[in-house]
Amino acid sequence: MQHFFVTPFQVGNGYIFIEGQDVNHMKNVLRMKPGEELTVSDGDNRKFLCAVDRYEEGQAVLKICREEMSDTELASRICLFQGLPKQDKMELIVQKAVELGVSEVVPVMTRRSVVRLDEKKAARKVERWQSIAGSASKQAGRGYIPKVAPVAGFGEALRQASAMDVLLIPYELAEGMQETKRVISSIVPGQSVGVFIGPEGGFEREEVELAVEAGAVPITLGRRILRTETAGLTTLSVLMFHLEG
Repeated sequence: MQHFFVTPFQVGNGYIFIEGQDVNHMKNVLRMKPGEELTVSDGDNRKFLCAVDRYEEGQAVLKICREEMSDTELASRICLFQGLPKQDKMELIVQKAVELGVSEVVPVMTRRSVVRLDEKKAARKVERWQSIAGSASKQAGRGYIPKVAPVAGFGEALRQASAMDVLLIPYELAEGMQETKRVISSIVPGQSVGVFIGPEGGFEREEVELAVEAGAVPITLGRRILRTETAGLTTLSVLMFHLEG
């Protein structure tokens, strides 16, 4: 079933009014006819089962059949602080992170980040990544669209993470799978979790030390060295498994 997002202002009196590019997508790409059902989220964790009622000038009018709270969100807010990777890897990371339940993605410029973005390029990239987050949210049936934050330096990322309850930093020199299992299992629903992932080449030792000083716990993801686009998704998968249901 197709899934769309609106703002709470587009919901009222038993109807939802779809506007913008989604109207063309519904009408001309999906060719949805009056009577066809779809789901809609209002970005505030409410989900509506709707049926297409009619198309008007510049909008699609949906009749609300049933309203319920979204059940697709994790019990904890998870923020992925992702070291900027090369090429288009960030697009894959954002897409899959959203599917796995992440609440926010913060692109981070680290010392070993090969990619260097000026302000204009960074803004365009974030806009692109946010669009991908929106598409992934529709596909996954999320209750809201996770935010892709502006690119941050490592110090700024640590400051943003300081308010979170748990900070994890997978690190290739970390040892002790039993300790990692203990740390993960100690996370309880409702706690916010920050996950720091390095770029290609990983974090420098000094960056890890700064993160530990800020409260981050180094964990291991096993005996194999994972690529940057794999490490974050592995961590999110473990957290999802632990927190789901």
